[in-house]
Amino acid sequence: MSRQKLLVATHNPGKVREYRELLADLPLDLTYLDAEGIAFEVEETGDTFEENAMLKARGYAAATGLLTWADDSGLEVDALGGEPGVRSARYGAPEVTGDEGRYRLLLSRLEGVPEAERTARFRCVVALAWPDGRVLTAQGTCEGRIAFAPRGHHGFGYDPIFLVADFGYRRTMAELEPAAKNAVSHRGRAARAAKALLEQALQREAQAAATPDQDPTAGD
Repeated sequence: MSRQKLLVATHNPGKVREYRELLADLPLDLTYLDAEGIAFEVEETGDTFEENAMLKARGYAAATGLLTWADDSGLEVDALGGEPGVRSARYGAPEVTGDEGRYRLLLSRLEGVPEAERTARFRCVVALAWPDGRVLTAQGTCEGRIAFAPRGHHGFGYDPIFLVADFGYRRTMAELEPAAKNAVSHRGRAARAAKALLEQALQREAQAAATPDQDPTAGD
C-alpha cells in the first residue's frame, strides 16, 4: 500500500505527537497546519463536537487537497451543566488565556462542590475528510472527576485536574505516561475507532487502484 500524506488539522504539537504514536503503523506521513504553512482558521461555528470536527476536516481538505484528520474535543462537567463543552479551548476568553488559566477558572467555579458531585468526562469526535467531500466520523469518551488541585506534568489542557475513572480516580490524566493515557483517553478511543475506518478506506482505495479498468466490450 503506497504512502500518502495525512493533514492533522491542528496547531497543537501535543495532539500531533499523540496521533503520530497512534497511527504509526498505517502507511501515512503525518503533517499538520504549521508544518504546511497554513495560517487560516476554519471557524468552529457548530453546536456540537461532531459539527466542529466535520467543519474543520472538510474545510482544510478542500483548501489543501489533502486527506485531513480533524478532531474537536473538550471537557463536560456535570455540576456546571456540561460546561465548558465545545468552548473548552476558549473557556473564559478573552480575559482568561492559556491552559493553566482555563483549568484554574474551572476549579474556582467548582469551589465548594463535593467530590462525589465533581463528575465529568472528556469527549472527542474525530472527522476524516477527503478533498472530494467524503467524511467519516468516530467518537470516544473518558469518564472521571475534577480534582481539587492540579497534579502531574504530562499532557496538556485540563489533564492536570482530571481524575481518571479507569484508574480509580487516583491519578490525573497528567500523571499518566503517554502510553497509559492513549489507552484510556477520549482522544485515544476516538482515534482508534477512526483509525479502523481510515484503514478500511485506504485498503479499498488500494484495491481499486490495483484493479485495472475492464473493457466494457470484453466478452462480446
